[in-house]
Amino acid sequence: MTEQIRTKRDNETRATTARLTKWAPAQLLPDPDPEAGYAYRWIRISTMNADDPRNISSKLREGWEPVKASDHPEIQLFGETNGRFPDSICVGGLLLCKTPVEFTEQRNAYYTQQAEAQMQSVDNTFMRENDPRMPLFKERSTKVTFGKGT
Repeated sequence: MTEQIRTKRDNETRATTARLTKWAPAQLLPDPDPEAGYAYRWIRISTMNADDPRNISSKLREGWEPVKASDHPEIQLFGETNGRFPDSICVGGLLLCKTPVEFTEQRNAYYTQQAEAQMQSVDNTFMRENDPRMPLFKERSTKVTFGKGT
């Protein structure tokens, strides 16, 4: 009679039967640990080794402030640390910045209102050329009646 080799029940745990994680390429721009009340964004400071002072100055005037590398030790960078923004997190011409969430909500509301105003203007211009004899839009409605059919 052959003897069956059995594994112990202790060896059959989720940790030993879990699937192996798949390899994935590293993110080019690391995500900082979220901080309550702040929104993060990567802002362009240069393109193809040419500085972009107009973009960074406009973003700083909007309320974005550079994030200090000492505040986020989870982001480890092995690149240039000296430059225009010392103790900041720069990757490939992008600077990590933060701003209060209220500013981003106000900015989004402003641009939403701008887009709605533009759409209303387009609709008004389009409907100005509407003629009742040949309408651009015809309100269609259907009517269902019940009763004796002929």
